[in-house]
Amino acid sequence: MIRVALVDDQQLLRAGLAALLDRADDITVVGEAPDGAAGVALTRSHRPDVVLMDIRMPGMDGIEATRRIVADPDLRGTRVVVLTTFDTDEHIVDAIRAGAAGFLLKNTGPAELRDAVRTVAGGEALLSPSITARVMAALAAAHPRADPARITGLTDRERELLAEIATGATNSEIAGRLFLSPATVRTYVSRLLTKLSARDRAELVRVAYESGLVRPGAD
Repeated sequence: MIRVALVDDQQLLRAGLAALLDRADDITVVGEAPDGAAGVALTRSHRPDVVLMDIRMPGMDGIEATRRIVADPDLRGTRVVVLTTFDTDEHIVDAIRAGAAGFLLKNTGPAELRDAVRTVAGGEALLSPSITARVMAALAAAHPRADPARITGLTDRERELLAEIATGATNSEIAGRLFLSPATVRTYVSRLLTKLSARDRAELVRVAYESGLVRPGAD
């Protein structure tokens, strides 16, 4: 069972999300919170698999709440997905930098919402290729001097996999491009997470850009 916590200052939205998620046999909502501080406390108390976190809230916002959850070693198994109204929200970049596993539009349909929760709980990043390119370009711009030191211990094949992950591709898509089995790709992803001390797939994407392995606009 995938355990989900909802953090948003709009009670009606929380109620709607909870109703949609609870219809799935494999998902349960374990708690709700109206602001970032309460969301951090709720997460520490219930340790959900996924937190759906609003960005803009009074008091502690979703960015700071995400940062605190990600920094807590006791919550390493929890993934944070930020909720936003627009896919152009400038704060998405801050959320990804803070450690969010991706983002979700508030008007996402019921089936897509449930699939998104399953995707993140399964260790994937919730970033479409187009959004990945834009968000990571902004991250790279914030680090104009690439730092390749973090990837010096990777083999050529691991670098190739990391570059593919940076495009926002799924394991199945990477397997098709590199003529590997999905199981082999999963093994490589797991190895990269360990070697790079990365929390999740979204952090692997950040490393690929900030190390200079992948550059915005490169083919």
